[in-house]
Amino acid sequence: MLGFLLFLSSGLFLGWSLGANDGATIFGTAVGSKMLKFKTAALTATAFVIIGAVFAGSGTSSTLNKLGTINAVAGAFMVELSAAITVYLMVRTKIITSTSQAIVGAIIGWNFYSLKATNYALFSTIAATWVIGPVLASFFAICIYYILKSFVKKCKVSLLKQDAYIRIGLILSGAFSAYALGANNIANVMGVFIPSNLLQPLPLPFGLSLSSTQVLFLIGAIAIGTGIFTYSQKNIDTISRNITQISPFTAWIVIISQSLVLFIFASTSLHNFLLAHNLPTIPLVPVSSSQATIGAIMGIGLLKGGHCINWRLISRMITGWIATPLISGIICYISLFVIANVFGLQVYK
Repeated sequence: MLGFLLFLSSGLFLGWSLGANDGATIFGTAVGSKMLKFKTAALTATAFVIIGAVFAGSGTSSTLNKLGTINAVAGAFMVELSAAITVYLMVRTKIITSTSQAIVGAIIGWNFYSLKATNYALFSTIAATWVIGPVLASFFAICIYYILKSFVKKCKVSLLKQDAYIRIGLILSGAFSAYALGANNIANVMGVFIPSNLLQPLPLPFGLSLSSTQVLFLIGAIAIGTGIFTYSQKNIDTISRNITQISPFTAWIVIISQSLVLFIFASTSLHNFLLAHNLPTIPLVPVSSSQATIGAIMGIGLLKGGHCINWRLISRMITGWIATPLISGIICYISLFVIANVFGLQVYK
């Protein structure tokens, strides 16, 4: 058990990196627009990340394990560590990257090293969301903007009331965003440890309990919250000001738009509903909160004509998104070789 907990440290590092990287996407626009204090935003985000991860994180985790079943804990450790190092390096260079892309690249690196087959059909589905996610968020942002603008004009709400409503809306939408992030992205942090999980179920009051997988998700979610508190504030300027200028009103739209994208790709209830009614289903895959947020901000920028968007920064981020899975996969492959041949650890079975 002690060995498993030591190996779990790489997942905690990735969780911290995810919180540091994606924490800004939850409340960054709200904090950047001066509508919320950072500590209030970080506390709310942490609480709802934990709820989303523990109670709704199973769907995307099962999908991610189909891409590569990491059947040795040392291998899982190296996959998580490779993804975490990649995300950390990107965060240090102030490039808002994708934890989902980092973990996918690392899993494929493990597949290559262990000579396991990669499910390329599933990989294509996941990779498609790297384009669909920001485009869908941009579409949501534009639609919500027009709907709310029309509603505000018809209701003739005073500026003072608008300010109060927006502040409340930012808190509620941020909580929803954090819940969706936990539900969708906990697979990136702890999903590869599920096949080798040695944790025990945790009894709770009133006859309730958390399964061993939920305990694993709880630990990962706490790591995400720690990243939000300790480092995400450094990325808020990139999200809230450097791409394009946004107001408190558009900040709320951005948060709602990216939350909807994460939610629909993590909701097992929605997936089962569509399946039961013979409708096209939405894949349960981890998608990038940062990509969705940037897509939503770009949607707002396009409404203003597109001239106010920092296209140089956008191109830099896209370059980072392309590089992230490649760097993560290469780091993972080399690291697996080192710990298997130098330290004699079993990285696959």
